[in-house]
Amino acid sequence: MDRPLLSASLVALVALSFFSEVNSASFKLVNKCRYEVWPGILSGANTAPLSPTGFALKPGKSRTLSVPKSWSGRLWARTLCTGYSPGNFSCVTADCGSGKIECAGGGAKPPATLAEFTLNGANGLDFYDVSLVDGYNLPMLVVPRGGTRGGCSPTGCLVDLNGKCPRALRVRESGRGSVACRSACEAFGDPQFCCSEAYATPDTCQPSAYSLFFKHACPRSYSYAYDDKTSTYTCASADYVIIFCPLPYTSLKVLGARKDGAPLPLVNKTMMYF
Repeated sequence: MDRPLLSASLVALVALSFFSEVNSASFKLVNKCRYEVWPGILSGANTAPLSPTGFALKPGKSRTLSVPKSWSGRLWARTLCTGYSPGNFSCVTADCGSGKIECAGGGAKPPATLAEFTLNGANGLDFYDVSLVDGYNLPMLVVPRGGTRGGCSPTGCLVDLNGKCPRALRVRESGRGSVACRSACEAFGDPQFCCSEAYATPDTCQPSAYSLFFKHACPRSYSYAYDDKTSTYTCASADYVIIFCPLPYTSLKVLGARKDGAPLPLVNKTMMYF
């Protein structure tokens, strides 16, 4: 006797499952810091949220997330977090204000080092960057894996800038010294630093001495609002490794072997030993 045909709904479900698997990317978040961090994730306005939106990541541990291929949003790491009871969770740097480990739609309070993504954008390319526009709280590296088109260059900020942060930008914590480095916009609120009001175009908003501090240390990272040309990277059909506190010498060795052809180096070697 002939076997019954699959129902149309089951066929559609199988096809959808296969399509979703093929058309998805992965983010592997790796903690190379000597301390625990709490990654936070904020999805873009027209993008389905990832799950979870925040979690703990102990030193030396990693966690891989499945990401819809058309996802856009940002990731960061919170530090110096306390208060695990509901409603009392908070972090000294990059807190998302939810009162719990999951950020649940909350963004990072500056200063925070941010990894930003728009997957499957124009011409099917992923666009990604590491931004210090909202300040800095720890080193971060983004490395594409398995890309088929685009430059697929690694980008990030490999240097610990907190100790050498300009005095006016430092965020201090009792007993710990400088734990983060604010942007000039956050520190002073001046439209010239914020690229706002009369300075709201690429022609009128220029790099400042403060943004150049970040750019000199981390040449591929966004240092101010209109730093697009040397700070946005592309790749197609890639998975991504996001490393918190990468080891600069290891990253340089990997980059040297790749000869990725990006116009700026991943790290300014004179800044490595801050």
